[in-house]
Amino acid sequence: MSDPVSPTSEAAAASLALRPIGYIRSGKTVKFQARHQPDEREAEENFLELLPEAELALATTDLAGFERVWLLWWFHRNTTWRPKVIPPRGPQKRRGVFATRSPHRPNALGLTPVRLLGVERGGRLLRLGPCDLVEGTPVFDIKPYVPAYDSFPGSRAGWIDEVDAAERNAPRFAVDLSARAAEQAEWLRAGWGIDFLPRVRELLGRDPAPHRTRRIRRVPEEHGGGLEIGCGAWRALFVSDEAGAVVTITGLGPSYPRWQLCREGAEQVPDREAQAAFLERWPEAELPLKTAYRGPRAKS
Repeated sequence: MSDPVSPTSEAAAASLALRPIGYIRSGKTVKFQARHQPDEREAEENFLELLPEAELALATTDLAGFERVWLLWWFHRNTTWRPKVIPPRGPQKRRGVFATRSPHRPNALGLTPVRLLGVERGGRLLRLGPCDLVEGTPVFDIKPYVPAYDSFPGSRAGWIDEVDAAERNAPRFAVDLSARAAEQAEWLRAGWGIDFLPRVRELLGRDPAPHRTRRIRRVPEEHGGGLEIGCGAWRALFVSDEAGAVVTITGLGPSYPRWQLCREGAEQVPDREAQAAFLERWPEAELPLKTAYRGPRAKS
């Protein structure tokens, strides 16, 4: 047995302090743009910009020889934590936060393996492959990924193994577009280069049931009924035919009402100009007051 922890050690641990060594530059300003795990099949570049300290640049010496690195970082947009959470994958079921990768942790630390594409500017800039971090994420540490020590492909993954097995099956639902939704989707692609439907099809094809973490919720009857799924700065309205295993997307729309797009400071809203132009063309697509929407409430 190890020696008991002394009161002095506990007091020192209670006052531990961390400071960032740099910040992520990914251009991803909303969570929807950052997938829950990096997808290395995507052609994507991100950057870790270290603070302008000579010691930090010196610390990256010899790092260029590694294909991947671990990033230890902070979920800087979270201020609270929950002992049980609803993961975005699988059924809407609460699980212990330590059995998930949820950001709602006692200490909001994140750990991500990412491909290292290059070390530039004299060691002050790391060029990275696909990552799941939003713009401005503080990074605390960089560690080399060593396959001999860090890879255990045969290990069990608990409830995630069950979800993976289910997702290997073909999607349960066919996802169709109404004429109106198809027109709106083409307008966004052609005029603004925006296309969030592949991710919507992926999620709804697996399970279109209301799910808080996947941002699927019922629309009140006074606002048209049906269901909707939030996709970052956008949303898709849909109806689900459980018997026929068909989901029909009936329309698209911005996630922000017009008044939020016009207020002072709205310049930082993702796709702001596209959302405003969309509402000029389809004013009926404006999101009702937030107080009118209440997502599915899971039992505690």
